[in-house]
Amino acid sequence: MTTIIKQDDLIESIAGALQYISYYHPADYISHLARAYEREQSPAAKDAMAQILTNSKMSATGHRPICQDTGIVNVFLKVGMDVRFEGLTGSLDDAINEGVRRGYNNPDNRLRASVVADPQFARKNTKDNTPAVIHVELVPGDKLDVTVAAKGGGSENKTKFVMLNPSDSLVDWVLKTVPTMGAGWCPPGMLGIGIGGTAEKAMLMAKQSLMEDLDMYQLQEKAAKGEKLDQVEELRLELFEKVNALGIGAQGLGGLTTVLDVKIAMYPTHAASKPVAMIPNCAATRHAHFVMDGSGPVYLDAPSLDLWPQVNWTPNTETSKRVDLNTLTKEEVASWKPGQTLLLNGKMLTGRDAAHKRIQDMLAKGEPLPVDFTNRVIYYVGPVDPVGDEAVGPAGPTTATRMDKFTDMMLEKTGLIAMIGKAERGPVAIESIKNHQSAYLMAVGGAAYLVSKAIKNAKVVGFEDLGMEAIYEFDVVDMPVTVAVDAGGTSAHITGPAEWQKRIATGEFKGIDIATA
Repeated sequence: MTTIIKQDDLIESIAGALQYISYYHPADYISHLARAYEREQSPAAKDAMAQILTNSKMSATGHRPICQDTGIVNVFLKVGMDVRFEGLTGSLDDAINEGVRRGYNNPDNRLRASVVADPQFARKNTKDNTPAVIHVELVPGDKLDVTVAAKGGGSENKTKFVMLNPSDSLVDWVLKTVPTMGAGWCPPGMLGIGIGGTAEKAMLMAKQSLMEDLDMYQLQEKAAKGEKLDQVEELRLELFEKVNALGIGAQGLGGLTTVLDVKIAMYPTHAASKPVAMIPNCAATRHAHFVMDGSGPVYLDAPSLDLWPQVNWTPNTETSKRVDLNTLTKEEVASWKPGQTLLLNGKMLTGRDAAHKRIQDMLAKGEPLPVDFTNRVIYYVGPVDPVGDEAVGPAGPTTATRMDKFTDMMLEKTGLIAMIGKAERGPVAIESIKNHQSAYLMAVGGAAYLVSKAIKNAKVVGFEDLGMEAIYEFDVVDMPVTVAVDAGGTSAHITGPAEWQKRIATGEFKGIDIATA
């Protein structure tokens, strides 16, 4: 029997799904993160997870994005052979992209346009997040099976691929590679691993494996009961335990949980080959699955708010130091210590890759900058546009290492005295911070809506044509950050994981049980 899928129904279903995943975490992710939170012994990692959980519930209730990076859209279609499309005004891709366009331009929850056309040269923003990356498979049946995902740059950018020799150890490669990924992929998340096929097949399998439900706690319980595990399950469990034993922890600050699950997909390969792809999924994991049967558009059911644990993070004014950005001095910046928590108040500037590159070009030409950075702090962020009475939309930090090559220029030539971003800084930036007696502060990736509530006023003060990459001035009240690199060049992202890797190796945490479902 032929099933007719109307173009308008497909468009509406795609648009609705993208809105849905912008503010709802998958339930399996929340349950795994909640139990990891209960088990966590590292104060810094536990605080980061508290912010992520609080942000998640705020996003679910407020219907605003979990993360300011609302991703590039991935759509996986399994088209039944008895499915016929009706009313297509162009290609199937055109219909899907119209769904993306409507989903991202919804006036009640406008999402950030992050896609640039022409990736090599002009890199001009397409303004509506199209085109999506689309995969179509023809299968038996009379249904249209759809998986929609929004993949942020922080995690995608940490993708790894290797062509191992058949006899090489997969486990050794993963354990060697994960530490090189830093924390810009916003752990705790999950790892998707594709093994076999050819290079592009391995990568596709890694991506698709991330759409599977998290079930690591169930797998652990199965193993604890002595039930027989298959080889893939054994490998997943081994990698889960050994990756977490690295001590990287939430946001790379050191702790017990780096990954909540490890997924593995395999395909036959050439006898001389063992292609392996690994893609991390971040704390803002966003994907949904639905099936169309011709009866109209599909609307996903909202999850119960009871799924979220009773974790309500608020700024701790007793343990955190309040900082007045409007009167900040180099001497005060130099007094901060690694791991110290601060609450920022006053005015800060923003800027990302494109803004830094333009500043570099203007300085080289001797042109005046649109803003004065003297004794100011810069926040690496590309915010979502505001809706309603918001000062700004979700405004979590972006991966700070992308700005490493500009750090010396900013500290030496503009008068900048401190920076805020996501995750670690590389050796070039750390050396510059040390030389200039500056500091780098870390905000929690995966807590964008929560962070945005600290921003009471926002205005564009430079490079307006760059859209979300423009220079803003934010007026903030008690914005939470952690000192990640101090004026002496000590990095909490180096010392924290090293400490926790050693502590985990002693076995002192083996007696801490994971809460059951």
